[in-house]
Amino acid sequence: MLVVRSIVVVVALFATTLAFAQDPLPQSIIDLGIEPVPIITEPGEKYTSAKLDYAMVIGIDRTPKGRLWAAWVAGGDSEKGYFCANTSDDDGKTWSEPRLVIDPEDAPNGLARRALVGNFWTDPTGRLWLFYDQSLGYFDGRAGVWAITCDNPDDAKPVWSAPRRIWHGATLNKPLVMKNGDWLLPVSLWTRARIGPAPLKGLFTELDDERMAHLFASTDQGQTWERRGGVLVPKSQFDEHMFVELKDGRLWMLARTDYGIAETYSSDQGRTWTEPQPSKFGHTSARFHLRRLASGRLLFVKHGKLDERTPKRSHLTAYLSDDDGKTWQGGLMLDERTGVSYPDGFQHPDGTIYILYDHNRAKDREILLAKFTEADILAGKFASPRSAERVMVHKALGGLKAD
Repeated sequence: MLVVRSIVVVVALFATTLAFAQDPLPQSIIDLGIEPVPIITEPGEKYTSAKLDYAMVIGIDRTPKGRLWAAWVAGGDSEKGYFCANTSDDDGKTWSEPRLVIDPEDAPNGLARRALVGNFWTDPTGRLWLFYDQSLGYFDGRAGVWAITCDNPDDAKPVWSAPRRIWHGATLNKPLVMKNGDWLLPVSLWTRARIGPAPLKGLFTELDDERMAHLFASTDQGQTWERRGGVLVPKSQFDEHMFVELKDGRLWMLARTDYGIAETYSSDQGRTWTEPQPSKFGHTSARFHLRRLASGRLLFVKHGKLDERTPKRSHLTAYLSDDDGKTWQGGLMLDERTGVSYPDGFQHPDGTIYILYDHNRAKDREILLAKFTEADILAGKFASPRSAERVMVHKALGGLKAD
């Protein structure tokens, strides 16, 4: 009798799941994906390191007065993901518990809502931005890039703007400020293969022609953003694209793919792009970091040697280029361990480079910081007085067993 009852329960659960997957979602549920969610500025005990159980890097930046803001994803690289951010007022030596959280409530029918990728960015006016994406499920086919800004990020109680939605998709990397003053934001609208769970599979087919790596531009210091152009990168893996303005005026874009890193160029400020091609860089399928430094050099942080595709996310290494990426010098190993990934960073006014990355997101659950100089990269070792490696920014301890 017990066996029969168990079979009945399993069949009933399967029928319920099947019905949930096949019944069309009401528009009121679908539209939850584009409704703003509360910004939690006093997170409380629920969001302390003792309670959290996952850590994936989002980004880091520095305010004009010197406070560091770092963000990561808790909950998982999944429909359960949500944003946490903490601060340091001593140049990264010590860090607060989370001071800001974006944790969307699930839909009334049980569908998860999440915030998964984005970045911190201090704009040329000194205003701090936090970009984040928001979606039903892991990806509902539309999602959306949102932004909040703060004019007093160094205060005891920073005040954040109301969230505003820029467009569909997601952004993972900081904007680029061009020589002419335009701000360029990388936005990716993911492929249908990323959509899930099942009730979301048929949504937003009208956006299928726009599933690519986009460039959005602002000519009014972020008051408005407009799509300027985009490129479909074959074998894309979330795109996670970054671009720099070359000395000849072209834009150079690198994007994450199944095979490593693709590259493409634009000669009209991002309106049109060359056919994407595999770059000369070997790379595992993972995020990298590319920015121009104050010296004019390019900084590139990747896994392994320049032409190496490491079998795992390991050997996170920094390189420099004096000639807009034609050749590269140095090679500072930031962390040789496996499970290190998703570098993001900025350059201090004194020239020091700060790179945030994660280590074993679900096991060790660490967010780490490396500080170094261009001289360190060329020497291949942390040698400068302000340099530091493996500085702990956050470690999620929820559920971990004592050694």
